[in-house]
Amino acid sequence: MFAQMMIVHHQGAIEMADLAVEKAENEDVRSLAEDISAAQGPEIEQMTSWLQAWGEDIEPMGGMEGHGGMEMDGMSQGEAMAELEGLSGTDFDRRFLELMTAHHQGAVTMAEEELADGENPQALELAQTIIDDQQAEIAQMEQMLQDR
Repeated sequence: MFAQMMIVHHQGAIEMADLAVEKAENEDVRSLAEDISAAQGPEIEQMTSWLQAWGEDIEPMGGMEGHGGMEMDGMSQGEAMAELEGLSGTDFDRRFLELMTAHHQGAVTMAEEELADGENPQALELAQTIIDDQQAEIAQMEQMLQDR
């Protein structure tokens, strides 16, 4: 379940990051978005290969509806994307950083749950990597927001 849910979660982050690569005014925001997309794509491929090897569905049963890991400031992925698409300039940059911070916090929570309850050594290792990487990016985004 961790892999299924994290794939969907990462796909949402990539969708937001790709929009930021297109729309961000600040080069540091654009660069961060490129890094996020580049890091999460291979993780999706890794989790997808696990699920295929285990004979499991790639998509979680019932989707991500109601899963706290997908909410950002109380918004769904679709609502967050719609808000971001309607913004430009520094307003876009600021809101992207706020929403991606919330999105990453959801991923950290999901990964912490996997560390507490999971059994597969590969999944546990990836969960720790996600925690480490995304907490570092959260700190970077919080600093970028303070600098604005």
